[in-house]
Amino acid sequence: MSEAHAPDCAAGTGPSPPAIGGPGVVTLGCRLNAFESEVMRGHAAAAGLGDAVIVNTCAVTAEAVRQAAQTIRRLKRESPGRRVIVTGCAAQVEPQRFAAMPEVDAVIGNAEKMRPETYRGLGDGPRLQVEDIMTVRETAHALLDGFGSRARAYVQVQNGCDHRCTFCIIPYGRGPSRSVPAGEVVAQVRRLVERGYAEIVLTGVDLTSYGGDLPGAMSLGRLVRHILRQVPELARLRLSSIDQVEADGHLLAAIAEEPRLMPHLHLSLQSGDDMILKRMRRRHQREDAVRFCREVRRLRPDIAFGADLIAGFPTETEAMFEATLRLVDDCGLAMLHVFPFSPRPGTPAARMPQVPRAAVKERAQRLREKAAAALAAHLRAQVGSEVDVLIERGRLGRTPQFSEIELAQDGPPGGLVRARVIGSSRERLQGEPTASKLGP
Repeated sequence: MSEAHAPDCAAGTGPSPPAIGGPGVVTLGCRLNAFESEVMRGHAAAAGLGDAVIVNTCAVTAEAVRQAAQTIRRLKRESPGRRVIVTGCAAQVEPQRFAAMPEVDAVIGNAEKMRPETYRGLGDGPRLQVEDIMTVRETAHALLDGFGSRARAYVQVQNGCDHRCTFCIIPYGRGPSRSVPAGEVVAQVRRLVERGYAEIVLTGVDLTSYGGDLPGAMSLGRLVRHILRQVPELARLRLSSIDQVEADGHLLAAIAEEPRLMPHLHLSLQSGDDMILKRMRRRHQREDAVRFCREVRRLRPDIAFGADLIAGFPTETEAMFEATLRLVDDCGLAMLHVFPFSPRPGTPAARMPQVPRAAVKERAQRLREKAAAALAAHLRAQVGSEVDVLIERGRLGRTPQFSEIELAQDGPPGGLVRARVIGSSRERLQGEPTASKLGP
């Protein structure tokens, strides 16, 4: 399968935290894995597992699983005396594969990894602890003092996916869609804001399905409103990847009316051809995507769109691919994540007639070139404007539209600074700070 699958699982979509968790934890894959690694680090430390290294794996492609096994062997070679604990989506989907590796001391599933009692019992309990993820209904919630960079923090509000795209294995690694209650989300956001974070990013596997399993009529749009109302000190709230077909009226109203909700959406589009979308088992057609972008841009003229797009899906013809190329202009996409299709064993797409690898690579390259041109044009259009910049490190920061900007001087990490855009390159803006400073 492609790396672009259920929203927010794809590595590198939207705002991205560091990939390596730190001492004792190695994180492979998506930002949700990275969030959970921080939780696991705390559980392992409390259980006295200072001699262990936890490998939090990814299953999005066959290559991701191979790299996980390679990482495990390397870690054992470098530190033969350390215990190796393997978890994550690859461990959930292929537990016996990792249990058979002599380098591995324990394999735990995606549900077990979030429970503190799992770590207290390691060494005394079974070596393999992987339950049926499809029976899991709770979303383990933990309060973290920070996750991401000093500039922004990430809050998990949802896990799992109820959809069955033909290229995606992740529902079998994450289980059914389940949501963190809104009160717990607000408590986490408030805690992070009190620690000085100016920007919070809501994250999940299928973010726009948020609330479907909760009592009442909760939805992502309602959650956004609730957070902004309950935490007025929060300067910026951002969404990671969304599935636009699930965006309800409450979310559209929040985009239109809430200036603290950042004008940047990363969309799970995948293709611009209706037949390919049908074979992917997506729930939208091309015109739905174009209509959504047109309507959101009417509601929020300063909005910027990113998207995941797959090149070379099985049965894709040249004409079908060109429809995806045209979608970039038709939707006004500015920031693309392009994924050459690769078959993931166990998915329906792996059994479909495959596009020759040379054609897949060539189409992905053309789509990347289209993406580079779209980004450059988007950046040029911002020259002369004034923007509020969230400083990430040194001179680099992000605008509300998530464009990277380099200022003429260093700023405080996590600070919000007003700047004038004075130029652009193909990848970032150049800016000059003005006298006003918004905080913190």
